[in-house]
Amino acid sequence: MSAFDYIVVGAGSAGCAVAARLSESGRHSVLLLEAGPDDRRFWIQVPVGYGRTFYDPDVNWMYMTEPVASAGGRESYWPRGKVLGGSSSINAMVYIRGQREDFDAWRDAGNPGWGFDDVLPVFKRMEAHAWGESEWHGGDGPIGIMAPSSELHPTCETFFRACEEAGLERNADFNGETSEGVGPYHLTIKDGRRVSASRGYLWPARNRKSLKIETGTDVQRILFDGTRATGIAYRRNGSEQRATARAEVILCAGAIGSPKLLMQSGLGAADALAGHGIPVVANLPGVGANLQDHYDICFFYRSTVPTLNDRLYPWYGKLRAGLQYVLTRKGPLALSLNQAGGFIRTDASQSRPNVQIYFSPLSYLKAPPGTRPLMNPDPYSAFQISATLCRPTSRGRLELRSADPAAPPLIHPGYLETGHDQQEAIAGLRVLLKLAETPALSAIIEAPVDPYPADASDDALLAYAREQGGTVFHPAGTCAMGPNPQRHVVDAALKVHGIQSLRVADASIFPTLTSGNTNAPAMMVGEKASDLIRADAT
Repeated sequence: MSAFDYIVVGAGSAGCAVAARLSESGRHSVLLLEAGPDDRRFWIQVPVGYGRTFYDPDVNWMYMTEPVASAGGRESYWPRGKVLGGSSSINAMVYIRGQREDFDAWRDAGNPGWGFDDVLPVFKRMEAHAWGESEWHGGDGPIGIMAPSSELHPTCETFFRACEEAGLERNADFNGETSEGVGPYHLTIKDGRRVSASRGYLWPARNRKSLKIETGTDVQRILFDGTRATGIAYRRNGSEQRATARAEVILCAGAIGSPKLLMQSGLGAADALAGHGIPVVANLPGVGANLQDHYDICFFYRSTVPTLNDRLYPWYGKLRAGLQYVLTRKGPLALSLNQAGGFIRTDASQSRPNVQIYFSPLSYLKAPPGTRPLMNPDPYSAFQISATLCRPTSRGRLELRSADPAAPPLIHPGYLETGHDQQEAIAGLRVLLKLAETPALSAIIEAPVDPYPADASDDALLAYAREQGGTVFHPAGTCAMGPNPQRHVVDAALKVHGIQSLRVADASIFPTLTSGNTNAPAMMVGEKASDLIRADAT
């Protein structure tokens, strides 16, 4: 049995930050366990390569939820990264911190040290922003961030003009003083390459003697001595292995992996664990509860002007784009497909933006997992716009399917279960319809692509949202941070309630979803966790 000071489970957005920071001084030994392979693969490093990794079981857990009664009885496909870098290696690279009020609400819910003024310096420490060091951005951190302008597809400017015609203001920086407005999304890309958490944090740390990275590990359970976590049992290359943690075990397996591992190890609702024959180490009903995700509803439109479909659908277009990327690190392969959007208030009663919108100069009608990769757009000129609920009040849950660690969990998203979320969905779709009627956007719309709402009534829009909406891949909250062990899983120091030497540090600890994409705040959690852990070690 090997021994380390710290064992980090999961090399995702947060785990890479934790492992790199804890091994930085050389005083502490760190073992980083990752279920997937190394991330040094072409389609991971190419920004638009997520169109292929979206359905690649080698680097993607490819989860399916249970049928969602409140969303047309449909299952939902949840891709999650199973590779060094985790989901930051397969996502669309949009860099959004969230709104000031999101983090102040965390603090005010009993989590001191997590207000916006507390976490802003942590975000800045992460960043190597294209605009350099400023009041709002860091300039020399591990995560490169680009701010596209001339690289955007020309239809993005049409979208911006349409938003102005609809009364929305432009905003060049959603991570600045305010997120409100429309503009280009800043992206975790540098020099034409994806900057995942692995590339930013692990690549410079790979050769440290203080850090051992093991890929292809199937973690079975956390080891305990009473209520103290002492190590990890895992399988690698077909054999059972164990590693001891002299100081702490830190779970960074994500909003699905971390609660699943806790339950497998005897931490969760006692009655549910007993039903699977799992001995109870701690009765923590909050494990797997409080599941939240951003629900998104798209409209697709045939276009009267060329879109990225025209460049990336034909084989010769793919070849041309590939050659351009290989030779120059530029072109459509060097950018995300989510190029523009913004944060809006759907009515004057909202105190801050409550809906996020996306504009993509490309369309791909979604197909069942494994049948068609996103890299193959539709064979006609088209684009899509969508609305996402920033702060849903619906809550889902995650449960064990069985005691077998290899069995995927039962995921119940709970989309659109509350009246609040239903009204937000309707309001968001009305904004999209308003944009489609503006002079700028209507001039390039040939026709909507079916399916499309039967009419603009509330009932028709809600029915459309239930039948056609889906995840934008931001699950969070399943090991929520807070002071109450009957509801929350970790305290403000990310320590598991009632357990010694065990923390959770990833998006599962979010008490509530941040207003926007979750990769940046997940990395921030990893950075802040390393501060908390090192403070206890001194």
